[in-house]
Amino acid sequence: MSRPIRRIAPRAAIATALTFLSLIPGVRAGMAETFAYVGNADSNDISVFKMAESGEMTPVQTAAFTGVEKPGSSTPLAITPDKRVLIAGIRSQPYLAVSFAIDPRTGRLSHIGNGPLADSMANIAVDRSGKFLFSASYGGNKVALNPLPAKGVAGEPKQVIPTGLNAHAFLPSPDNRFVFATNLGSDQVLSFAFDAAAGALTPGDPAAIKVPEKSGPRHFVFNPNGKFVYLVHELNGDVAAFGYETRSGAWTEIQRTTALPEGFTGKPWAADIHITPDGRFLYASERTSNTLIAYKVDAVSGKLTTIGSVPTEKQPRGFNIDPSGRYLAAVGELSDGMTVYAIDQSSGALAKLKSYPTGKKPNWVEFLSLP
Repeated sequence: MSRPIRRIAPRAAIATALTFLSLIPGVRAGMAETFAYVGNADSNDISVFKMAESGEMTPVQTAAFTGVEKPGSSTPLAITPDKRVLIAGIRSQPYLAVSFAIDPRTGRLSHIGNGPLADSMANIAVDRSGKFLFSASYGGNKVALNPLPAKGVAGEPKQVIPTGLNAHAFLPSPDNRFVFATNLGSDQVLSFAFDAAAGALTPGDPAAIKVPEKSGPRHFVFNPNGKFVYLVHELNGDVAAFGYETRSGAWTEIQRTTALPEGFTGKPWAADIHITPDGRFLYASERTSNTLIAYKVDAVSGKLTTIGSVPTEKQPRGFNIDPSGRYLAAVGELSDGMTVYAIDQSSGALAKLKSYPTGKKPNWVEFLSLP
C-alpha cells in the first residue's frame, strides 16, 4: 500500500508567505497585541477591548467586580509593571483594591482577589518595582501605601498619611525615588522620598510645591526623558510645565498655559493629562467644554506650544494614549462611550476614528501591549 506524498514547502516559499502576511492590514506577525481597559463606575465593571493596527477596537470582555455591590463615584485603574495584574480601586464601602490576572495571550481578566484600601481613593498607582500600591483620597484628605505581594492582591495599608485638602493623584517619579501627591483643595503638590526596599515614605525637601490659589492641581505626568513634569489644574484650566531635578525631586515652574479651548465660556473643569511615549506631544481633557487639547513639547526646553482642540465624549474625565503613541482613547462619564483618535505623527493633531459603547459612567482608560 503506497503512502501519501507530503509536500514540504521550501524555506524561501515560507519566507515569502510570511512577508506577504505582514503586508495585510490587521496582521502583525511577531508584534504585540494591544488592549484597552475602561473602568466603569456605575456598572461596576471593566470594559476590555482589543485594538487592531488600524486603531479599530473590538470588545472582548466585560469584567465585573467580584464582591462589590454598590457603585462608587469613579473607578481608578492601575497595571503592574510586569503586565500580569490589573487593579481597580473601589470607591464604595467596603473600600477595596480588586485585582485581576491578565491573560498574556488574550488580554482577558480573571479575578484573583480583593485587598483593603484606607479610604475612597480617587487615584491608584503601582510603584516601579511592582511591590507597592499608592493611593490618594479626595474626600479623606490622605494618601496611603499598601504592600503588593507577588500574587498581586494588596495587603493592609502600611502607611496612611494625612494631606491638605482633596488629595487627587499620588504617583512615583520615573526613578522610583520620590512620590508626589496633588492636593486640589489646598493648591499644593506634596513631595515624599520613597525607600522602595523598605516600602517607606518620608517628607521630601521641600515637602510641598505651591501653585496659584484656587487653581486646583489635579493630575500630572512626567516627560519620558525624566526632565520635566506637566500638571493640569482642575479649577482654572491651567496646564503648567515644570523642570524636574532628579537628585532632589524639586519642581521648578517654567511655563503656564491653558487647557481651555478658544472662545471658552463657563466654569473650567479640567480633568486628565497624558504624554506620548516619545515625549513629543501632550494632551489634556476639559469637561465643561467636552474637549481634548493638544500641545507640542519642545524636547530641549520642555515648553509647550498649543496645537488645538477637538470635541470629544461628554464629560471626558479620563483618556489615555496607546503604547505605540499612534492612538488616543477618551471616555465620557455622561455619554457611556469611548472615542478613538489617530495622532498625526508629524503635527500631533487628533483625528477622530470611531466611537464605541462602554459600561455606565466610564472614567478611566489603561492601555497594555502583550506580550
